[in-house]
Amino acid sequence: MIVSTKGRYALRVMIDLAEHQSEKYVPLKEVAARQEISEKYLENILKVLVQNGFLEGLRGKGGGYRLTRSPDQYTVSEILMLTEGSLAPVSCLTPGASACARMANCRTYEMWKGLNDLISDYFGKITLADLALPDQAGNDYVI
Repeated sequence: MIVSTKGRYALRVMIDLAEHQSEKYVPLKEVAARQEISEKYLENILKVLVQNGFLEGLRGKGGGYRLTRSPDQYTVSEILMLTEGSLAPVSCLTPGASACARMANCRTYEMWKGLNDLISDYFGKITLADLALPDQAGNDYVI
C-alpha cells in the first residue's frame, strides 16, 4: 500500500484545521501557506472533503473551511479511504474487486488479508485529535 500525495495532503489539511479550529472559517490561503501546498491543488482536495461532509466551506469575506465534527470524531482510516478509495495491499482485497481465479489455491491470500486487517485496525484507532497538537499558541479552541 502506498498512500498518494492526495491522501497525505488531505491528512495534513485536516490536522491543520483541527489545530486552528475556532468559530471562524480558516481561509484556504492560510492553510496552503502553512502546509506549503499550492492553493490550486489544495482546492481539489478540499472540494472532495466538503462534498463528503468532512468539511464545511464558506465563500466570500470571512470565508474558508472548518471541520464539521470535533477532531476526535475523524479517523485516519476514513480520511484515507475517502481520498485513496482503498488501503488494500493487493488488488484482490479492494472493495468491489472481481473474484480472483486463483483464490481457491492462493497461498498468500491469508497473509495479505492479515496485513489489510492490521492496516484497517491501526488507522481506524487514530483520530485527528491524536495527531493535532493541542493548545498551540495563537489557536482559539472552542471547548
